[in-house]
Amino acid sequence: MQTFQTLRSYVLPLAAGMAAWMFTAAATAQSDAAWPTRPVTIIVPGAPGGTIDIPIRLLAQKLSAQLGQTFIVDNRAGSGGIIGTQAVLRAPADGYTLLAGNIGPQAINYSAYKNLSYQPSDLTPITDIIAFPNVLVVNAQSPIKSMADLVAQLKQHPGELSFSSAGIGQTTHLMGELFKMRTGTDAIHVPYKGSTPATAALLAQETTFQFDNLTQALPHIRSGRLRALAVTATQRAPSLPDVPTMEQAGFADHVPTIDQAGFADLVSAAWIGIFVSAKTPPAIVSQLETQLLKIMHDPDLRSQLQQMGGTPGGQTPARFATFVASEREKWRDVIRASKITLD
Repeated sequence: MQTFQTLRSYVLPLAAGMAAWMFTAAATAQSDAAWPTRPVTIIVPGAPGGTIDIPIRLLAQKLSAQLGQTFIVDNRAGSGGIIGTQAVLRAPADGYTLLAGNIGPQAINYSAYKNLSYQPSDLTPITDIIAFPNVLVVNAQSPIKSMADLVAQLKQHPGELSFSSAGIGQTTHLMGELFKMRTGTDAIHVPYKGSTPATAALLAQETTFQFDNLTQALPHIRSGRLRALAVTATQRAPSLPDVPTMEQAGFADHVPTIDQAGFADLVSAAWIGIFVSAKTPPAIVSQLETQLLKIMHDPDLRSQLQQMGGTPGGQTPARFATFVASEREKWRDVIRASKITLD
């Protein structure tokens, strides 16, 4: 009898503990499946009003309306997107802090920085939101009217003229560096914390040229404040049908010291996508996938993104993950070949 009571004294607490654990696990799973039950923050590693910021604010509005919860956009600009990425990884991995990842911090940085505080395995890609080429622009008041004019000016004033970028390691920076290499010219790189201040500097004629993000530059091109010389795409952008590609502009302008292979390298497409911490519970990741893919097929949102000069996303998580991996490899090869070190 005593043995039974002793055994009972061990078994009952253990059973109670197991029941409590199972209840907690079930409640957690149910809570995860019900995501979101409170406001969600989307961290944008760029400045307010910038190329990353505007599409994400459109997305946040649609998600808020669709899910009945507030989606807050939190701008964490600086360090080529590292600050924003770190903020997401420091937050609880509960699906309530999302990252508006992009080509800089989620592709280029892995090769550009020797000591990076995060790795690709730290994040789970969900889907892409928008992609767009860069556009080579100058101030409309500038005497530079073509790529040949720009190259001529750079050769006449080596190391004196400058180009602005959205930050170290962004495509707006690397395209400028590649352009210098392919044309045998030199210019001062002036990095800013985001595309908005970088474009503002060009509008104020503080810099000479810029490989601006198309969505950021398009309103200024249409208003006549910026002059577009070429787009960094294999085909002309539908929003700028009269602006040649880099290859077309180079051949048409007979740009010296650059061959056909060099033109082929002057192609890039920036992209934005949603990522979460890799530690996020699978049930929440599944909810994110479902809701984001649904919203990315919304005709109104897709129309708004197209009006910005971009191509709307909506890839499945598997396809987006494969794409992101290919982008890491592409820019790794470019950075090694160009011998660019950013830290």
